[in-house]
Amino acid sequence: MTDKEIIVPLLPLRGLLVYPTMVLHLDVGRDKSVQALEKAMVEDHLIFLTTQQDVSLDEPGEEDLFKMGTLTKVKQMLKLPNGTIRVLVEGLNRAEVVEFYDYETHYGAKIKIYEDSDEKDAEHQALMRTLLDYFEQYIKMSKKITGETFTSTSDIEEPGRLADIIASHLPLKLKEKQEVLETIDMKKRLSRVIEIINNEKEVLFLEKKIGQRVKRSMERTQKEYYLREQMKAIQKELGDKEGKTGEIEVLNEKIEEADMPEHIKAAALKELDRYEKVPSSSAESSVIRNYIEWLIALPWSKATKDDLNIHKAERILNRDHHGLEKVKERVLEYLAVQQLTNSLKGPILCLVGPPGVGKTSLAKSIASSMNRNFVRISLGGVRDESEIRGHRRTYVGAMPGRIIQGMKKAGTINPVFLLDEVDKMSNDFRGDPSAAMLEVLDPEQNHNFSDHYIEETYDLSKVMFIATANNLGSIPGPLRDRMEIISIAGYTEIEKLHIAKDHLLPRQLESHGLLKTQLQIREEALTKIIRYYTREAGVRSLERQLAGICRKTAKIIVSGDKKRVVISDRNVEEFLGKTMFHYGQAEVENQVGVANGLAYTSVGGDTLQIEVSLSPGKGKLILTGKLGDVMKESAQAAFSYVRSKTEKLHIDTDFHEKYDIHIHVPEGAVPKDGPSAGITIATALISALTNRPIRKEVGMTGEITLRGRVLPIGGLKEKSLAAHRAGLTKIIIPQNNEKDIDDIPESVRKALTFVPVSHVDEVLEHALAGADE
Repeated sequence: MTDKEIIVPLLPLRGLLVYPTMVLHLDVGRDKSVQALEKAMVEDHLIFLTTQQDVSLDEPGEEDLFKMGTLTKVKQMLKLPNGTIRVLVEGLNRAEVVEFYDYETHYGAKIKIYEDSDEKDAEHQALMRTLLDYFEQYIKMSKKITGETFTSTSDIEEPGRLADIIASHLPLKLKEKQEVLETIDMKKRLSRVIEIINNEKEVLFLEKKIGQRVKRSMERTQKEYYLREQMKAIQKELGDKEGKTGEIEVLNEKIEEADMPEHIKAAALKELDRYEKVPSSSAESSVIRNYIEWLIALPWSKATKDDLNIHKAERILNRDHHGLEKVKERVLEYLAVQQLTNSLKGPILCLVGPPGVGKTSLAKSIASSMNRNFVRISLGGVRDESEIRGHRRTYVGAMPGRIIQGMKKAGTINPVFLLDEVDKMSNDFRGDPSAAMLEVLDPEQNHNFSDHYIEETYDLSKVMFIATANNLGSIPGPLRDRMEIISIAGYTEIEKLHIAKDHLLPRQLESHGLLKTQLQIREEALTKIIRYYTREAGVRSLERQLAGICRKTAKIIVSGDKKRVVISDRNVEEFLGKTMFHYGQAEVENQVGVANGLAYTSVGGDTLQIEVSLSPGKGKLILTGKLGDVMKESAQAAFSYVRSKTEKLHIDTDFHEKYDIHIHVPEGAVPKDGPSAGITIATALISALTNRPIRKEVGMTGEITLRGRVLPIGGLKEKSLAAHRAGLTKIIIPQNNEKDIDDIPESVRKALTFVPVSHVDEVLEHALAGADE
């Protein structure tokens, strides 16, 4: 055996290995490999081939290549249409990298060449005969190699070449082929190939044995069962982790890692055992697998660590929201108690208020201030109990309810969970979803919440639930009883101005690609937009109007007309058109038979003008304006009270026989209902009958009895905001509502005069002009 060293170009191979004396085609596409081939063709057609240890690398380094490879001669090169080169090479000798060169254009190496010696003693002969004998037996068992291959192989007289050729015909892994290539000594090489081929014979024998075993079971099964049993047997004998066995092991590992409670883990493993026994083609197989994957995906113990820094939470809440002091105070109280006890169950808050006042965004800020994950589900239009509790697995397409889906999305057991539009749920023959929510929102029950699909209990006690609703009256009583109601009435004009400047305008500038220097909206312009282009409790319409200004500004700037736009109260109409609303609905002068009522609607407070007119007739009472039953009853009660007090009020005792009385509430297309217009209707009626005008700056709200008592009402804060928007300065309220004045924003309290009353006589004293003269 002799050896020498030469420097030649190097070509890395992926998933392929060439033995000496082998002739084969290679497709070469990498730039450095193509350059190495071209350099070899320019010189002596010699190139060194070695195999990559990791086939995924496009640019392997020295440490990524096997040291031992094959020196080959390039016999032919052909460029293919797709840009790759097909090359025919012939293996010459084993060679080992002595020094690796990474040139700019290609790889090269100084290699040490090993040549097989011509020595052939009796031991060589014996090893060669044994190898050929084993090879012949393997060919007969395998039936994948032709007899001609054995004939041509048996004529080889060189021991090393014989070992190489036979190794190249065996279905070996790359590492085993490389091991043969790295064996320089011919006797050791022959022995190693004999050992390998003997192992392959045993594998073939086992395959045959497995085939016979499965064939016997064929009598009691079908073809599919036979294939499955064959696969199982192969996996068992060879230790193969692929197929369903491997899949079950992966699922088993995931169940172990999911950190489930013991009873849940036991249920999951029981289902996994069923899954293993059910045929893959069965419909039940996918049902079981989906169920197991849901159990694995749900958070059972993973939780985020609460950030209980009250000062930081207060900063975040104040940064994201202007006003809403009561809600912020409640959240900070919860954090304080949590910090002291570290065991408080998650509270269930219900934010009630008109659209656009920031209920959803407030819930996000709460999650951010507590360092908890946030998840939201919308309950608007939900009519089916299964939407909440899930479907039983016996149904086709069954899946968990929205609560469990939300917990999976949250990924932790203690998120802030927003139940949006809880007042929009309805019910039909499929069940009442609001009844299903009772268990979710009951702190005494939700640690054992049961979903029909999951079937096992799930702990919701660490979740902080926040519900939102527009109308408290639409929430069923039992559900309302389980929640802490926090009312968000709406914003004053001053608060809207701050929100527009600090939140809405910067957000719209960013979303429209505008800089602060390109668009400036002055404060008086914002005030005008709030007064004359929006009428709402929230700020959604205000944001839409600001978006409209941003769009028009973007067009002006892109077209090159101006580089900077300034909006003042003088040019607002150029961008938004004519004003949509009239700010201040108070009458210009005192009117007879026209009273300013205050109403609470689903979109906040509003003013309500109630008109009464008299015409000659026979005492008919006409009510118009799309009034609800309760409001009609209030009108009847007011009418009866006036009839009972005709002498005291200096009204003709037989007025009901002389006149038809028409009570009308304008905007007849809008449904109106509620008892709080009682004193307003009575005042307008008395004004019309006595011909005394009602003060234009006075608004009023209160329920009336037949004896003239004024009963308390709800929504005073919302009604006060509406009165302030409408330009009223004095509000008559029931005596029992005096305690609610503290909830009204300070700026509104200072602008309004509140007059608590307990009887209609007091109402008339303050409402009718000239009554105190």
